Amino acid sequence: MLSTDNRKILHPQPTDPFDLTIGDLLGALADHKERPLVFRYDGRPVRPGYHVTEVKAGHFSGLDCGANPESWTEIFIQLWDVDQGGPVHMPAGRFAAIIRKVTEHLALDQSAKLTFEVSDGVRPMELHRAGIPSLCGEVIEVELSPRPASCKPRDRWLEEQKTVTAACCGASGCC
Repeated sequence: MLSTDNRKILHPQPTDPFDLTIGDLLGALADHKERPLVFRYDGRPVRPGYHVTEVKAGHFSGLDCGANPESWTEIFIQLWDVDQGGPVHMPAGRFAAIIRKVTEHLALDQSAKLTFEVSDGVRPMELHRAGIPSLCGEVIEVELSPRPASCKPRDRWLEEQKTVTAACCGASGCC
């Protein structure tokens, strides 16, 4: 599938194309192990020497702003955006191997929310979500965007409204 800027979008298509799971990301990279993997954030690519410095998995429980109990699993991948690893970006297969190594020690839920922690070692760490990987020439690019805050009760209500509208209108598109 080609996007409007001649990038080939890699599949599978996730539920939310702006918020991949670790399973979505690894699935998209599986057939492209030798290609350089370039993460982009703040309008620029990470430097060729970037490191995956940490992979963490956590289960969280809490109350949302409507006093509703919430629980989720999240995987954090920390990227250190430095230029110390050579003239080329890490191959997708090496990135996947790092994640596989982590799974030897931790059970990673393939459907867990995926968050990237990115820092150049000077600026504070920033939290990002990952978009669908795309093939741009010979390079796989993954656009990282700041992870926004949200109101879970409002998000649930909006999802319910979509369901109600779909049920009301069906295939006729009357709404």
